[in-house]
Amino acid sequence: MLGVDPGLTRCGIGVVDGVAGRPLTMKAVGVIRTPSEAAVAERLVLIERGMEEWLDAHSPEAVAVERVFSQHNVRTVMGTAQASAVAMLCAARRGLPVALHTPSEVKAAVTGSGRAEKAQVAAMVTRLLRLEAPPKPADAADALALAICHIWRSPAQNRLQQAVAAQRLKGTIR
Repeated sequence: MLGVDPGLTRCGIGVVDGVAGRPLTMKAVGVIRTPSEAAVAERLVLIERGMEEWLDAHSPEAVAVERVFSQHNVRTVMGTAQASAVAMLCAARRGLPVALHTPSEVKAAVTGSGRAEKAQVAAMVTRLLRLEAPPKPADAADALALAICHIWRSPAQNRLQQAVAAQRLKGTIR
């Protein structure tokens, strides 16, 4: 599972291997960085190249991306949304499933509280993946948390989707 914490300056990226109910293993973690003085289009190309390198190197089965949420700073939201779109495009181009998770979903899955602080998320990622130290910067830890969240949540989400599809086939829901 490849987790992506999108950002225009720092795009956190992490690969976690495992299945729900079993110990997870971190395969790789890092950050795709772009220079803040570069034009947005150029920065998006750099993110795309970085994503492609990670996808080539790790061949994930799926990609989990943080869902962009509304903030007061529209400029920050736009950059995050653009980086998120690049990650989704790279995954879709390869036919990989893409899952979106809100920050509170990720925090709740990893720490038990949707209001957890970044330090709590990093501490739990460190513990869950049996790392010696928290991944730095926080964007890297957040990317791993996204991957963990999706690994743990996807079995239940898949069962729910299958149940809804079965009900549609029966004509009980539209």
